[in-house]
Amino acid sequence: MDQVQRKPKGVGARGRKRAPIAGRKARAFLRNADPVLARLIDARPDFRPRAWMDELPPLDAFGTLIFQVAGQQLSVSATRAIVSRIEQHFGGHLPSPAELLAADPHVLRASGMSTRKGETLRALAERFVDGRLSDEALSRMTDAEIEAVLTEVPGIGPWTARGFLLVGLDRPDVFLSGDLALRRAVRRAYGLDHTPTDEELAELSDHWRPYRSLAVSYLFASEYDV
Repeated sequence: MDQVQRKPKGVGARGRKRAPIAGRKARAFLRNADPVLARLIDARPDFRPRAWMDELPPLDAFGTLIFQVAGQQLSVSATRAIVSRIEQHFGGHLPSPAELLAADPHVLRASGMSTRKGETLRALAERFVDGRLSDEALSRMTDAEIEAVLTEVPGIGPWTARGFLLVGLDRPDVFLSGDLALRRAVRRAYGLDHTPTDEELAELSDHWRPYRSLAVSYLFASEYDV
């Protein structure tokens, strides 16, 4: 048998424990709050909202931001390809902030990142190196504080900052307003005859608090048939 087949049940391809099934309390809340979500939840009794991360390398805060910046306006598969090429350039791992600053900027461009995204990552790396950002400090901040400090960096907007809250910190009540894929998912799941506006999405998502992150995960799963 190959290496993947011999892995113990519950262990992902990178040797980590598989992402857990969605929490019972959050599922029950969303089922009661929204009949459309109730249908999506019932269709996926073993849903693991973070399963897509099982194939990614372990990510610290800076690594998560590399993933988020690389993924701006790209699919998850395209983002994974770029991240994999970055790993290859740095000896099989994602660079630390100091390693990225010491590297030729062409390394990121050769991995498939635009010049603008490379500049954004270098600006982030500088903040980690000089102590303005750190894993510990970010973990202690509120969602609003993190969004504020990250969007100070040129090239990082609310979508990227909120993606960091979801991917890096697994915060439970994050809503990706402005995400085009989410808009498509909502339109399809709710049978709308138009793409929902920001105001309509905000009103809808209010029913999901304080578990908006899980609601978004179910909607993405419904759109991409996960």
